[in-house]
Amino acid sequence: MHSEGSLLFRDNIPCDPKANVLRTAQSEKLPVPASLKNICFLNHQHAPNGRFVRASKYRHVYGQHFKRELCYENLKPTLSAFDANIIKANGKFLSLNSNGIGAFTIIPINETGKCPDKVPMFRGHTGGSVLDTDFNPFDDYKLASSGEDGKIMLWEIPHDYSYIHNDPENIVDVKPVGTLVGHTRKVGHVKYNPVAANVLASSSFDYSVKIWDLEQKKCVVTLKHKDLVTSFSWNYNGTKIATASRDKKLRVWDVRSGELLSEGPGHAGAKSTRVVWLGNTERIATTGFDRFSERQLGVWKADKLEEGSIGGLYSLDASSGVLMPFFDLSTNLLFIAGKGDGNVRYYEFENDELFEISEFQSTSPQRGFAVAPKRSVNVKENEIDRAYKLTNDNSIEPISFIVPRRAEMFQDDIFPDAPSAVPALTAAEYFGGKTVNGPLLLSMADIYEGVEPTSVKESSPQPTAAEPKKEEPKPTPVAATSATAPNPDPVPVIKSEPVKEEPRPALTVGQEKGVDNMLKGKSVNALLEKVNNLSDDDTQEVDGSDNEWEQERPKSASIDSQTVKKAESKPVATSSPDAATPVQVEPKTPVNEPIVKEVLSTPSTKPSTASATATTTPKSVASKIAGATGGFKQHVEKLQTLVDKLEAIIEKLVESDIEKDERLKALEDKIDALSKK
Repeated sequence: MHSEGSLLFRDNIPCDPKANVLRTAQSEKLPVPASLKNICFLNHQHAPNGRFVRASKYRHVYGQHFKRELCYENLKPTLSAFDANIIKANGKFLSLNSNGIGAFTIIPINETGKCPDKVPMFRGHTGGSVLDTDFNPFDDYKLASSGEDGKIMLWEIPHDYSYIHNDPENIVDVKPVGTLVGHTRKVGHVKYNPVAANVLASSSFDYSVKIWDLEQKKCVVTLKHKDLVTSFSWNYNGTKIATASRDKKLRVWDVRSGELLSEGPGHAGAKSTRVVWLGNTERIATTGFDRFSERQLGVWKADKLEEGSIGGLYSLDASSGVLMPFFDLSTNLLFIAGKGDGNVRYYEFENDELFEISEFQSTSPQRGFAVAPKRSVNVKENEIDRAYKLTNDNSIEPISFIVPRRAEMFQDDIFPDAPSAVPALTAAEYFGGKTVNGPLLLSMADIYEGVEPTSVKESSPQPTAAEPKKEEPKPTPVAATSATAPNPDPVPVIKSEPVKEEPRPALTVGQEKGVDNMLKGKSVNALLEKVNNLSDDDTQEVDGSDNEWEQERPKSASIDSQTVKKAESKPVATSSPDAATPVQVEPKTPVNEPIVKEVLSTPSTKPSTASATATTTPKSVASKIAGATGGFKQHVEKLQTLVDKLEAIIEKLVESDIEKDERLKALEDKIDALSKK
C-alpha cells in the first residue's frame, strides 16, 4: 500500500472509501454523487483501475534538493501574517521580506551558506512591513516593493552589491530611487508587465488595482473592485489582468481601457483565492477553498467566467494552507506549493485540462515559494525549472525539477524558446495602444552553449480553438467534355436538371469502363451472338431507334460544331445515377478483364443479326451528336440513356450465363445417373 496525494492505493487500485464509491459507480454505470465527481482523480490521470498512464514528455519530471552548503541559512524573514509569497527570484538575486519596519533583503544567488548577523538592508518604507516585491523582467538589477505604508518604491541593486562579504562595522543600507503614491491603504501585491518596459500593476486594501507608468511615475488606469483583491495575474501579451477578490468573484479586465471584460463566481470558501494566467491561452487557473475548507483547483475560460470552471472544481485535500500557483510558459507545467506543506504538486495543462504529473515530497514545510525565470536553469542537466522555498527554520532551499535523460546534446523538445530580458514595447507604445503577440523569445540552445543570446524573436499569435466544420452542400451534377484529359480545351459547363434516384446499377464504375472498351473490341460479336442464342428478346433493347432518342427534354444552351467534334473523339463513361459527382468524359482505360472473361466464359459461333447493330452503336451515337441541332446537354443525356441500356444487357448476359451453366450441370448429373444404371 502506498499513498498518492490524498488517496491510498493497494496494487494500483484506490482503497480510500470515497475512491471505492466512485470506482463502483463508474463500473456499474450508476450516477456519481456530485461531491465525489472530482475528489479522487484529476481529469482521468489516474483511472479507477490504476492502469491508465498518459503520454507526456514531462511524465517523469522529479524534484531534487540542493546540498545543504548550497542553501541560504540564518535568515530573518518577515513575521507578517499577510498572504504573500514572501520571496521572489530572478535568476541572479533572491528577494526576501525581512522582519523589521520597512525593510527587505536581496541575496545574490551565488552567495550561499550561512549569512552573517549584520547584512545590508533595503530600507525606505515607513510605518509597517514590506508586503511584496517583484523584479523587473527586463533588468535584473531593478525591482519594486510595496508595504503597509500604502507606498510603492522602486529600487536599483548596486553592481558591486554583496550580501555576505561586507565589513560588519560599516554596513550601508540601500535607498529607493523612486516612490509611487496613489493608494490610500496598504499595498499588498506588485507585479511587472510581461511585455512592456516600465509598466507595473499593484493591488491595495482600498479595493483597487492600479496600472503605473514608471517613466512618468503616475497612475494611468485604476480598476475598482467591491472587496479586497487577494491575487491578480497578467495575461501572455500584457493587455489583460485576471483578479480574484474576497467577495468570491473572479474578474478579467482590459488594462488600458479599464473595461471589465468578464466576471463570474469563484471558490466558495472564505480563505484566499490565487489566480494565474495559463500562458498564451484564454484560460486561467485558480486555487482556493470550498465552504467546507477543502482545497480546490480549477480552470476557467477567461472570456466566459460566468460559465463556471471547465469540468468543475477539483478537490485536492483538506489542509488549511493557501495554495500558491506558478505556471511555466515554455513547458505548460503548473506548480502548486501549499503553505505549511512539504510537497509541491505539478500538473501539465493541455486541451483545457490539468493532468497530474507527480509531486516533489519533503519533510520540511514551506512558508514561501518562488520560481526563477527559465533563462536561469541548468540546461546541460536537463533542468526545466528551478524553484526556491522558504522553510520554517529560516532558510531558503533551492529545488531543481529535472527531466531524466542521458543524451549528450541539447534537448530542443523539452526546451522551447523562452521569454527573454528584452522588452517588446516601451511604456509609451503600450499606453498608446500598441499590442504584440507576447514577450520576445530567446533560444535555449544559446544558453546550452554557454553564450549570451544574440537574437530574439517575436511570440507566435495565440492559438484559436478549431471551429466545427460545416457540411458543404452536395455539388449538382454537371456535364463537361473532359475533366481528366491533359491540356483540355475550355468548354462551357452546363448544369443539368436534378435526376431522380434510381436503383444502383449492377456494375461498378470500373466495370463500366471495361464495357466501353469491350464494345469496341472484336469479342463483342461473339458476345451478342451468345445473347441471340439465349433469348431473342434481349437484343431488342440494344436497338437505338429514333423514337427512343427523341424524348422531350428542357431546352439548354447549344455548343459549336468544333466542340462537338472534340467530344465525339473521346469515349464517354458515366457513374451511377444516384452519385453526387459530376458526369465526366473519361480517357481511354484498359478493359476490365475479369468481367469480360466472366461474360465470355462460354464461346458461341452462331452469327447474329443484332451484332451488327450493337457494334455500330458508338458510331451511330457519334453521328447523332455531330449532326444534332439541339443542345449539347440533350446529347449527353441520350448517351447516358444508351449506356444504361448496355449495362442492363451485360447484367442479363451474366445472369443468362449462370443459368446456362446450371442447366449444363443438371444435364451432366442426369447423364451420370443414367450411366450408373
